[in-house]
Amino acid sequence: MKNHKQEKQKLSLLGSVSLGTGVMIGAGIFVLMGQIAELVGDLFPIAFVAGAIVVGFSSYSYVKFSNAYPSSGGVAKFLTKAYGPGTATGSFSLLMYVSMVVAESLVAGTFGAYTLRLFPQEYTGYASVLGVLLIAIAYIVNISGNKVIEASATITAIIKIAGIAVLAISGLVISGLPTIAGNYISASSQSLPEGFGFVAALALSILAYKGFTTITNQGGDIKNPHKNVGRSIIISIAVCTVIYVTLALSVAGGLSIEEIIVAKDYALAAAAKPVFGEWGSVLTIFLAIIATVSGVIASVYSASRMLEMLSNMKQVPNLNRIKNLKNPSLIFTVSLAILLTILFDLTRIASIGAIFYLIMDIAIHWGLFRHLRKEVKFNPIIPLIAIVMDVIVLVAFIYLKYVSDPFVLVVATIGIALIFLSQYLFMKSHTDNEGKMYMEMDEEEMNGMT
Repeated sequence: MKNHKQEKQKLSLLGSVSLGTGVMIGAGIFVLMGQIAELVGDLFPIAFVAGAIVVGFSSYSYVKFSNAYPSSGGVAKFLTKAYGPGTATGSFSLLMYVSMVVAESLVAGTFGAYTLRLFPQEYTGYASVLGVLLIAIAYIVNISGNKVIEASATITAIIKIAGIAVLAISGLVISGLPTIAGNYISASSQSLPEGFGFVAALALSILAYKGFTTITNQGGDIKNPHKNVGRSIIISIAVCTVIYVTLALSVAGGLSIEEIIVAKDYALAAAAKPVFGEWGSVLTIFLAIIATVSGVIASVYSASRMLEMLSNMKQVPNLNRIKNLKNPSLIFTVSLAILLTILFDLTRIASIGAIFYLIMDIAIHWGLFRHLRKEVKFNPIIPLIAIVMDVIVLVAFIYLKYVSDPFVLVVATIGIALIFLSQYLFMKSHTDNEGKMYMEMDEEEMNGMT
């Protein structure tokens, strides 16, 4: 009876896809489109196609991992299987965790940027305040349980996917297909080799899709996880690819590149105004609000689950020992997201998240290729292709930031160094003289964590 009740509480395939697309669409469409257009000009719709191709190769490793080792730890579990418990697993897991929290902050900031379009110009400085308020609301929803989370994710996913589809198709019909000539080079890219900005911009288009990785954290909460986690990943990427490309074409048909760049934090609302009028802009803003609200809720859910798994695996200090705190991993996650929302603007938040994610992504593919050939059945060529693609994009993006905004590299370098150093010191705290680590969590606990 208890098992049947627990099974009814688990996420369905639809609920899982809703959470995945909720994270992806919340960040990818409403803010990254303007940032990508700033780098590649009128080629930005093609950048979403190229990003989908890269993510398609990357997703292969996650699907194989999820089919073999589904758990609520997701990436943390995969890294443990590949590298064993220790500094490498903990550090790469924390990179993924921080990139997930960065995504929360990015979507929360986007919520503020769009919401303030409904108010007079003098209120534009309050975007971060609204972002913090949304994160607080996401905390309340997340402490309400899986069914509330799934219901909110499913309802908002249906609304925003239907709304964005209508917006995109109508925009294309009214404005016509745009001319994609690739003849615009932004001021920040003038010192770069031809085509370099496009490769670097793929880091941001990849970030628009990275929400699919949060689905791997649902292994302990989804029905039939050995099949449905992988299915959910594939379906979410396919749905978002169609939406991203269609809407990018619609925006390109309604605004010039210069206009998109000026309104890069609220490009969709700006694109809707000349096509649909003032009411179209207002409806787009409300659609953005729905999308970003669901995105933050889904991202907070997945990130806090990952941190909880890391705590139970003793890859980070045991958060459950903190007295008088209910769900400390959730509290820590929303607190970090609030801090990032206050400290950084949307462009820098996206850049830091992209760097962290790509480094972790390379570690996932290498771990599968190098260490798990005997345990997991897969085609070794595909992870190698994914590694090459990630390295090329990461190097290009780092050089772009070195030229245009080196502060991002300083922050990212300090963050990575602190993560690896803290993990090294923490791992030493529970390693015996023979080098053995006591993680205090067996396979059954990892697989069945809820």
